[in-house]
Amino acid sequence: MVSLDVDNLIFIGNDEAMFERFKDFMKQGFDMSYLGKMKYFLGVEVVQSIEGIFISQKKYAIEVLERFGMKSCNPVKNPIILGFKLVKDEGGTNIDATAYKQMVGSLMYLTAFIPDLVYLVSLISRFMQKPTELHQ
Repeated sequence: MVSLDVDNLIFIGNDEAMFERFKDFMKQGFDMSYLGKMKYFLGVEVVQSIEGIFISQKKYAIEVLERFGMKSCNPVKNPIILGFKLVKDEGGTNIDATAYKQMVGSLMYLTAFIPDLVYLVSLISRFMQKPTELHQ
């Protein structure tokens, strides 16, 4: 099986001889290098072993926290405060809408591996037009 993403190519299978033939064929037609077993792809860590293939977004999640200055925040089991309502906050202090949209997009990507975030991300995405300090 072969997967292409822009300028990245991944191939998988269970025939080592076929891997070698495929690599040689691709190197003849394209300027490319073989980087070995996949370890990290599109924000997803990949660990391959005899027990199986395991994927995680832990590294990506930590990078998101660092990027948005939240690395030292306290972890919680439930990312939503019970009874807390987000509102438009018309009179609130506006924040950078572009940075807010980047944060929401980064969190959306994390929902593939952390489905508990889906509801939270859907809530905060409602305020991407004019986010205020309340929405941070």
